[in-house]
Amino acid sequence: MSQPSSRSYLGSVAAFRSGNDSPRDFLERCLTSLEQWEPHIHAFVNTDVAAARAAADQSSERWRANRPLSPIDGMPLGIKDIIETANMPTEQGSPLFTNWRSPRDAATVAALREAGAVIVGKTVTTEFAATEPGPTRNPWDFSRTPGGSSSGSAAAVGAGIISAALGTQVIGSIIRPASYCGCYGFKPSVGSINRGGSFDYLSQSCAGVLAASLGELWIVAREISARAGGDPGYPGLSGPRHPPEVRGPRTIAVLETAGFATVTVEAKKRFAEFVEKLKGAGIRILSRTSNKSVADVENAIQDAGRLSRAINAWEFRWPLNTYARDMDRLGLSEAMRKRLSEAEAMTLEAYQDLLKERSRCRNVYSALASECDVCVTLSASGPAPKGLASTGDPSFAIPSSFLGIPALSLPLFKVDNLPLGLQVLGFNERDADLFAVAAFLQKS
Repeated sequence: MSQPSSRSYLGSVAAFRSGNDSPRDFLERCLTSLEQWEPHIHAFVNTDVAAARAAADQSSERWRANRPLSPIDGMPLGIKDIIETANMPTEQGSPLFTNWRSPRDAATVAALREAGAVIVGKTVTTEFAATEPGPTRNPWDFSRTPGGSSSGSAAAVGAGIISAALGTQVIGSIIRPASYCGCYGFKPSVGSINRGGSFDYLSQSCAGVLAASLGELWIVAREISARAGGDPGYPGLSGPRHPPEVRGPRTIAVLETAGFATVTVEAKKRFAEFVEKLKGAGIRILSRTSNKSVADVENAIQDAGRLSRAINAWEFRWPLNTYARDMDRLGLSEAMRKRLSEAEAMTLEAYQDLLKERSRCRNVYSALASECDVCVTLSASGPAPKGLASTGDPSFAIPSSFLGIPALSLPLFKVDNLPLGLQVLGFNERDADLFAVAAFLQKS
């Protein structure tokens, strides 16, 4: 197999306008890649090629008439298989839902269709977007994990089969697989993209995007939010419909997070070299040793993993209890049965205390906004580890979920010829500002 390479859709728009290319021809190239890669990486659980071709033909006609519905009209996408689609099953990575069909599209999928996007298929997820791995393999090395839980989405985009895919994150399910598979990943501010029709009810969970470029991350997310808004009670992702203009930061905070306890030597070296380049460019760098606010944040997020898992366990009490009682307890993985036992041993008062502590930590982080433009750290402790029994260490990705803030993984590093992401973290409901600085950082 050749080395994976991303497939940008936006780079072909000029050719669509001139008539030198078309969304249908673009889709056919994607389908050729699907035939090449899918037997090795198992990124999709279901596809609907006939529907995709019909949608691409309609898009091609609109581009020929110079009347595209949006910049992503005709873009081939994958949908994480916890998100409902009317034309394909939604199986949630669980044998309990094999061939289960919804009669409707989720809010994100409906918005994508309204924007003219071409839905190629449903991408593999871990069981209920949690712990138990699916069959997907990393396109950079088939013996390595693609990460979880948006494993199929990351692998499909990383291999260049599709230009973008929907993912979700409640622990590290966008940032980590994006890093492992060498694509871009965007976990927005909590509540920014409507999760209606998506089986991720947890309070830290977000719908997000994995894509071939930073611009495609923004445009896909923004086109969805323009049509579907955010979760009820949230304002939704705002900002320009085009990618935010590049903006150089004055001050950046470096976060180590709990992940630095397991980071590889080479990964730490790549990150340190990048930070030194920023200093050389005249950017002020804050760290836990030089700035009290950063130290306070590091202390606040040190236990984010334990706190997040406890919050998730309580919030997963339903529907796991009904799956175990009303469907088939043995159809749940051992990890899911353990999570249910944890939830049933908890009290409401314990959960309330967890939420209070999370709120306190979020306030500590928000105070940092007055001192820096963004924070940076790694997206993972190193390149994707060997083996498929685990989805890897999510420690670096947990803080953005716990804090409810927007985060990006930029595929800027290589370690042992495998990808590793730079993670850029912003501040709540300032996602556009995060993209503006990230555009500068990827050119640094």
